[in-house]
Amino acid sequence: MTPPGVGTTGVRARPTRTSPALRTPPGRPRGAGGTGRPPSAGRPDKGPREPGRPERRQRWLTLLAALVVLLFGARLVYVQGIEGPALAQEALESRLVTNQTPAQRGDITDADGSVLATSVERYTVFADQELIADFRPDERHQVDGHVVEGEGAIAVARLLGPVLGMDPPELAAELVPGDPEHPNRHKVLKTGVVPEVQRAITALNIRSVVGTELTSQRYYPSGVVGGNVVGYTGQEDGSQTGQGGAERMFDDLLAGSPGKVTYERGKGGQQIPTGEEQKVDARPGDDVSLTLVSDLQWKAQDSLDAAVKKHGADYGMVVVEDIRTGALVALADSGTGDPNDRSTAAVAAGSRVVSNVFDPGSTGKVVTMAAILENGIAKADSRFEVPYAYTTPNGQTFHDSHHHDVERLTLAGILAQSSNSGTVKAGQDLPRQVRYDYLHKFGFGSPTGLGMPGESAGLLRPVDSWDGRMQYTVMFGQGVSVNAMQATSVFATIANGGVRMTPTLLAGTTAPDGTYTPAQPGKGERVVSEKTAGTVLRMMEGVVEGDDGTGGTAAIPGYLVAGKTGTAQMQGDDGRLSAIMSSFIGVAPADDPRYAVGVFLKNPKTSPYGAVVAAPVFKDVMSFTLEHTGVGPSTEPYDPIPATW
Repeated sequence: MTPPGVGTTGVRARPTRTSPALRTPPGRPRGAGGTGRPPSAGRPDKGPREPGRPERRQRWLTLLAALVVLLFGARLVYVQGIEGPALAQEALESRLVTNQTPAQRGDITDADGSVLATSVERYTVFADQELIADFRPDERHQVDGHVVEGEGAIAVARLLGPVLGMDPPELAAELVPGDPEHPNRHKVLKTGVVPEVQRAITALNIRSVVGTELTSQRYYPSGVVGGNVVGYTGQEDGSQTGQGGAERMFDDLLAGSPGKVTYERGKGGQQIPTGEEQKVDARPGDDVSLTLVSDLQWKAQDSLDAAVKKHGADYGMVVVEDIRTGALVALADSGTGDPNDRSTAAVAAGSRVVSNVFDPGSTGKVVTMAAILENGIAKADSRFEVPYAYTTPNGQTFHDSHHHDVERLTLAGILAQSSNSGTVKAGQDLPRQVRYDYLHKFGFGSPTGLGMPGESAGLLRPVDSWDGRMQYTVMFGQGVSVNAMQATSVFATIANGGVRMTPTLLAGTTAPDGTYTPAQPGKGERVVSEKTAGTVLRMMEGVVEGDDGTGGTAAIPGYLVAGKTGTAQMQGDDGRLSAIMSSFIGVAPADDPRYAVGVFLKNPKTSPYGAVVAAPVFKDVMSFTLEHTGVGPSTEPYDPIPATW
């Protein structure tokens, strides 16, 4: 009989997993008695595990999900409710762009309303170098009936080049960015493009890569006529700014107030149609009316240029002033440049009338005569024995321009014959301070008040710096420097009864709504009495109308003319007093003065005398001025003051 658990082959049979022999009795460790798997070392048998509980895991996952949702919700509430407006505003501001819209600059006109400066519509053409690389022409982009060949910059250049008058290969090179990593989104291709060309560019259907911006360009219809006075503008931040002449003098009036446009743009830089937009309209500038009369300005320039050419002078200047108001009706420089052509240096140079200074020479004797009369030193008919050379009590000797015997001249005769020695002899009793005071009161050494850019105040040294010679030379116009405006103003002051008017170029302004506001007239400043001024004026008549006067070439038939010739040294290119300024300044009609005209020529080669080179120009310009403005002939005869005794 086979024992239990032993097979027929004598080998003990392996018990099955369900064999009772392998089951561990309750309360007994597995593996006891040498049967079953031995227990792991150090780990007590915990017994069979209970099946998993999925509901607990689900509760934890639900709790975790709820916590995540709660956190996101809280963040959403914070962003939307608390930070939302600020974030939205920040995002909006990142999309907003503000462009300034320049104001339309006001026009400049002459006294008769003729336009001297205006702004015309022009365009700036620019390209987007970033988008051009992706440009592909289609049926809209044709040349000679065929779709343009190529793509990108080449295709754009072939379309745009002929319209802009640019060589396509050269234009293509400008369209390609020099640094591919940093393309220019606003590459300017051409400025000052006229509206017809702008419309032709629009018709090319390349607005996705090439655009135009409306600008304005200053235009001067009269060209060189008044160019030295009108000035010019420069471009700054898209706006025109006055750089010279009246453009700069009245820039605050002409400029207006710029506007601005703020809009929301997309990623490509285009304006979002329904986006935020704010607009402030620009206010156009006022129109400025000058006192210049274009016809008179043309005549002054034409006569002056002819004289400079005839006499081989370096340059010339003419001033025409309305005696009663100080208004300048002409202010001419020879060789005036055209403000439309900024390449000429003459445009930027401005007007020599106010910038260049020189000794007035014999025209300055008018100030001395007024001081002598005003202070009772002598009268117009006071008698003097005048030698060719006169030596002052301090040993300084002065002589006249030409040799002569001792002459018996009145004070009026000394002025008529422009005697240096006679002027010194007649005025030597004037205190030095008085001499200075009258030079200063007539405007020497001080700005004229005109306000033109580049004006020089001239040079009038303090009395305590005058040496033993200068105290006398200032009486005949040497040792003091003036500009042409200051020199002419002396004669206008005498002709205006002794009242000096501030010279002006402003006649009035016209607001954008059409309201015209005339300029406020100057009050004037009395320099000498009306009696003294009248006497000096009669003395100046003798210079032109008298038989012995030096200014007979300035006489105008039918009109009484009063004036004075002048020849003086001035600083040359070598920095020394090596140049000559020849001049004539006069007024007419002398019996009822209306205009003062000053003519100045530097270094005339034919003659140094103002009577020869400058007085004929005065006659030409003054005659035209009187006729053009309708001033009738003189009604009183010439009443001479005796020049000799």
